[in-house]
Amino acid sequence: MSGIEQARKAAENLGHMSGFGNEHSSEAVPGALPHGRNSPQRAPLGLYAEQLSGSAFTEPRARNRRSWLYRIRPSAAHPAFVRVDNGTLRTGPFTETAPDPNRLRWDPLPDPAPGTDFLAGLWTLGGNGDATQRTGMAVHLYSANASMTDRVFGDSDGELLIVPERGGLLLRTELGLLRAEPGHVALIPRGVRFRVELLDTTARGYVCENYGQPFVLPDLGPIGANGLANARDFLAPVAAFEDREGPVEVVNKFCGNLWSATYDHSPLDVVAWHGNHTPYVYDLRRFNVMGTISYDHPDPSIFTVLTSPSDTPGLAGVDFVVFAPRWLVGEDTFRPPYFHRNVMSEYMGLIEGAYDAKAGGFVPGGGSLHNMMSAHGPDRETFDRASAAELVPQRIDDGLAFMFETRWPVTATAQAAGADHLQRGYDDVWQGLSRNFRP
Repeated sequence: MSGIEQARKAAENLGHMSGFGNEHSSEAVPGALPHGRNSPQRAPLGLYAEQLSGSAFTEPRARNRRSWLYRIRPSAAHPAFVRVDNGTLRTGPFTETAPDPNRLRWDPLPDPAPGTDFLAGLWTLGGNGDATQRTGMAVHLYSANASMTDRVFGDSDGELLIVPERGGLLLRTELGLLRAEPGHVALIPRGVRFRVELLDTTARGYVCENYGQPFVLPDLGPIGANGLANARDFLAPVAAFEDREGPVEVVNKFCGNLWSATYDHSPLDVVAWHGNHTPYVYDLRRFNVMGTISYDHPDPSIFTVLTSPSDTPGLAGVDFVVFAPRWLVGEDTFRPPYFHRNVMSEYMGLIEGAYDAKAGGFVPGGGSLHNMMSAHGPDRETFDRASAAELVPQRIDDGLAFMFETRWPVTATAQAAGADHLQRGYDDVWQGLSRNFRP
């Protein structure tokens, strides 16, 4: 059986627990979870009790993230880590280039060399902040044609929001297995170790690395108790473990660099766990879109799936926004996204189909960057078409786009600023927006 066939078999009929931020509990072997305490004198079944904390012990209860893991060997049982090459992975602070006010757009990543797995295929486009200060974010893309074999990855610098665009992924995490297909997003919390196995011959997509406060569901305010991303649609894994001897490379991203150690066992050996510091997968097509039923296009904040709060209420370190299938019914309204300059910076990617504000050049796997106060909006062809369209109810269901929106400018890496797949003529899409003023 090939590696892809093995991954597909493992991904069949996976169990899940639903709910975002819940206090989940799961055991792969009956009796593995202790009752009435977290760290008994002797943990059940000869396991080791270990707490994984994604927040400080003293943060408010509503923000506290931690899980108790009951594992075959404690994480402390490992040799020293040594530095390894970072490849095309970069981390904030981003100082290779000057922040660029120009509008930028890229085609998809070129196909990688044979044998490239998810970790080796990570390519950093840019970001902001400082991972050592737990502020800011990074935009990565990935392109892979091989599963991670005898290799496990963990990110001490931040949580990873994985957005597949091509090819399904099986994520084997310390807390269990998740399947993420194009149209899904997967969230791997800070410090949780995982391995990525491919469900197809190739895989491609996007990653938001969030150095700051963990993603939460946005407050709904006047919307009320329901809408946008519903907590029940986020799926956490059930416990599943590897009882495996033999060499396994464990790669840790720490303060911007990759460090490697060779374990004599798999670290994915958690037999039972409970807590709320857990991976999730979410189907973007379950997003409950809110929009106008009278006039005007709402601000894109109405499409927020997840938000990483900052010290200023309402000002996110990073928001994850999805433009999901929806109806447009606004009367006397220019229906595509309006012309805009924004204090926030926006990286947009496309998962499938087309985006309703761009007539061409923005393709699945590609992306655009509009830094703070850079003027952007519909291209000329879209403007002309939307200005003359008959305003009947219109269903937008031929595309799935998303946005990483952040409070700070995104500085491109040198490899992104000089990439062959950077579209040098992006500004041309706004050419021909002629003077229409008639006094």
